[in-house]
Parts: sequence; structure tokens; C-alpha cells
Amino acid sequence: MRTNEEMARLGAAVSALGDIDVSAWSEDTLKEQLAELSAALVALDASLSRIAEGVRARGLRVEEPVPA
Repeated sequence: MRTNEEMARLGAAVSALGDIDVSAWSEDTLKEQLAELSAALVALDASLSRIAEGVRARGLRVEEPVPA
């Protein structure tokens, strides 16, 4: 089912993003990558906002999971 594939891809993206630690980057590396990083962050923000708004438009809430 396509929805399962989409959720798997979303989970993989979250996992990949969790591996990024810019505090470990050197100042030079961060400066070199800043334009590309900024563009990626803006694109991610737009995509996540679009998905969240789609959920809200259906009358549902985006909620933080409760820790077990």
C-alpha cells in the first residue's frame, strides 16, 4: 500500500536527520555548507508545514507522542 511506503520513507528521513549533528562540524565546514543547509532546512520546514496543515484541515491535531 502506498501509505505504508510513504510512512516508511518519512521514518527513514527522520532517522537520517537524527544522525546530523552540526555541533560536531568545524566552523569552516559549517560556513561552507551554510547556504545548502539553509536551503534544505527551509524546504523541510515547508514540507512539514504542508503535511501538518493537511492533517489540521481534516479536523485532526498533530500531537507529540507521550513518552512510554
